[in-house]
Amino acid sequence: MEDKKVLLSIKDLHVKFRVRGRILTAIRGVSLDLYENESIAIVGESGSGKSVFTKTFAGMLDANGYISEGSIIFNDEDLADTDVALDSTAKKQIEKAHARLNAMSGLEFGAPIYRQILELEAEKKARETLSDEEDKEITGRIAELNFKRTELSNHKQTIDPSKEKARIKEIAAEIAKISAEIKKLEQERADRIEAHRRACKNDTAYLSAYREKKEALEKAYEEAIQKDITEETSARNLIIAKEIYLSVGRYSFSQRIKLIAKLLAAFKDAMKLGVDLMDDETRNAVFDNVVFRVKYVGETEDKIDGVCVINLAKVKYSKDWSKIRGGKIATVFQDPMTSLNPIITIGKQITSIILKHQNCTELEARTRAMELMKKVGIPNAENRFDDYPFQYSGGMRQRIVIAIALSCQPKILICDEPTTALDVTIQAQILKLIKDLQKEFNYTIVFITHDLGVVANVADRVAVLYAGQVVEVGTVEEVFYDPRHPYTWALLSSLPQLAQRNTKLYSISGTPPSLYNDIVGDSFAPRNPYCLKIDTLKEPPMFRVTDTHYAKTWLLDPRAPKMEKPEIIQNIHEKLMDSFNI
Repeated sequence: MEDKKVLLSIKDLHVKFRVRGRILTAIRGVSLDLYENESIAIVGESGSGKSVFTKTFAGMLDANGYISEGSIIFNDEDLADTDVALDSTAKKQIEKAHARLNAMSGLEFGAPIYRQILELEAEKKARETLSDEEDKEITGRIAELNFKRTELSNHKQTIDPSKEKARIKEIAAEIAKISAEIKKLEQERADRIEAHRRACKNDTAYLSAYREKKEALEKAYEEAIQKDITEETSARNLIIAKEIYLSVGRYSFSQRIKLIAKLLAAFKDAMKLGVDLMDDETRNAVFDNVVFRVKYVGETEDKIDGVCVINLAKVKYSKDWSKIRGGKIATVFQDPMTSLNPIITIGKQITSIILKHQNCTELEARTRAMELMKKVGIPNAENRFDDYPFQYSGGMRQRIVIAIALSCQPKILICDEPTTALDVTIQAQILKLIKDLQKEFNYTIVFITHDLGVVANVADRVAVLYAGQVVEVGTVEEVFYDPRHPYTWALLSSLPQLAQRNTKLYSISGTPPSLYNDIVGDSFAPRNPYCLKIDTLKEPPMFRVTDTHYAKTWLLDPRAPKMEKPEIIQNIHEKLMDSFNI
């Protein structure tokens, strides 16, 4: 894939959900590159994180979900190219930002001392409260009890009081008992913290040494930050000031003022800590706390030019998503009836998207919509343009959903099990349509699917997800004919096409792990018949098989015993060729 451009680069992505007072980690450290004009399939069991993973690309996570770590860099030249007018207002704002940055830059001289002060304060705070292990243990117990109490309260609401009064009283008593346990644990935590605080307060020798050391550091810090900055630092700050204005230029005047203030505060914090602001990745991270960075490229008399670093994991404003979602990244969902509005005509639904994202008249939008309807195989498009969704069959509705998704010629088309609700013959037509249109529109396809037949027919690469992690990734040929992870072996062994007459169809024993808990070792270990002792103790790294093939299993460690893949998937090439008509 070296000759292809990386369109979307996902690095160490973590996605969490707040569920009934608990935290569920749905995506755990996924790193994956999507290339221009490729087809990649995301496969795995239900609950493995396939849909959640792709929802992060388009900002479609549910309200209780959030990206806690990682980056999603979208390399789109159209969105990246940015310029703002260099008028008197811009010059004034840049000049003010430059002056502020210069005034703050003295803080960088005292950064080593400032970090020592923070360490000293953190040490004192740690002595006055619970250790991380104590806090984690007691907080975990309280969270578990809160979850049980919520479950019982919800169950109580479902019971008919006229028929099961005794059961309601029994549950109420259990809830009261749990509430008392929670109260007791909270009091225990408060008592422990108070005991630590008193012990620290009574340790006069430690407190005296602490005050003396802190006063000396503060004095040294005040002296250090009085130094004059260099011309090189001032020149760097001027570029940062221009990047700040470039990065907020797409917002209204009042929003720009607020965002500039937030960015200056973020840079002040960075300077206090002494981070390397000449490093691109570090500077990106500072901007990402407020708004994604527009990198300064150059300027003319009347405008400043920049290149936007689009980190989809950090997009906070709906105005930014409106340019990305639909226009650059589109989604085809599995049920076309729920994707279409039943009370709006088909034509209106297509033209409204075109009008929103493209600069054209209603007549031009209507013409483009009809062209799209014809491209996706809607017969007699002129007469069907004003029909409602209920007048279309399931396959035709899915074709319309594809037309809507392609109406703005996106760079990435996410297909979330687009053939699940359709019969087998229509499935083949829809898959062929998606692949044929890719040749014309040159978009990248991301298929989410359970069906390995879909994978074999449409994908160039496959990423296998399990428990929120990519456990194997490679080309279709590598994953199908030379799989290396035991979970991939299990998925392939489950193919009905490989079953022999009068034999039981293979199924994967057990269930995926709970993503509420921290997982120790390999997440597939409890279900893995090839489990090694180390699988239960330490998470495996991603091992390289070839330049395009990687698998996250200790079986690829040179020290691991030699394991043969299951007999059922040995020499499966001919069977799959015949079954999937590859």
